[in-house]
Amino acid sequence: MGLMDKKVALVTGAGSGIGRESALALAREGASVCISDVNVQGGEATAQTIIDNGGKAIFIKCDVTNKDEVEAMVKATVDTFGKLDAAVNNAGISGSQVTRVHDTDDAIFDQIMAINVKGVWLCMRAELQYMIEQGAGSIVNIASVAGLIGAPKAAAYSASKHAVVGLTKSAAVEYAKMGLRVNAICPGYTETPMVTEITEVDPRMKELTVRAIPMKRLGQPTEIAEAVVWLGSDAASFVTGHELVLDGGLTAT
Repeated sequence: MGLMDKKVALVTGAGSGIGRESALALAREGASVCISDVNVQGGEATAQTIIDNGGKAIFIKCDVTNKDEVEAMVKATVDTFGKLDAAVNNAGISGSQVTRVHDTDDAIFDQIMAINVKGVWLCMRAELQYMIEQGAGSIVNIASVAGLIGAPKAAAYSASKHAVVGLTKSAAVEYAKMGLRVNAICPGYTETPMVTEITEVDPRMKELTVRAIPMKRLGQPTEIAEAVVWLGSDAASFVTGHELVLDGGLTAT
């Protein structure tokens, strides 16, 4: 019997990277999973992998900046599986701009905030509606170590992830008495398409980053997924309002 046996989970941005591995891990632990992404090909592939391995999954295309699509995604999850036990708000972008504040483009800043902050807020709001009725539920927001410390040449991204941590803590306090838990995961540099996108802009970035990490390597999406499963499960029943750091010791230096 897995940690998520007979549970229902929703994962946004599950077409690749941390989102995909989180969805696969949740399914492996017994959850029925709604896979969501704007990337239809990637999202459908994640859902099909779960189904091929004997699990239950559906794919719902969703732009997390669109209120109607977000509400439809959550409704589809509950309509299909009957409830919503765990939600993983993972959809996000880096903006792929490695620039100082005074050189950051307005459109990039607005896009990062729309997806990383408003997207998380819209998803939480829709998910909480159902969880309040159930009197139970766990939300895991994917933030970043950039949401805890300054990130040079990534101020917009850092600001957005600080906002995710703030949203997480505020919601955790608001809904604790209702039996709901809200936590954030703050990964360090992890080998995902998003990080690859950044290192391709500045190839020295990976070498410099690995050098700065005490473990001398990047994280793996599967390692982040294990933490997602734990926080989403009843094993973390007394954990709420927490930002769990997985960064190979980067922020401990």
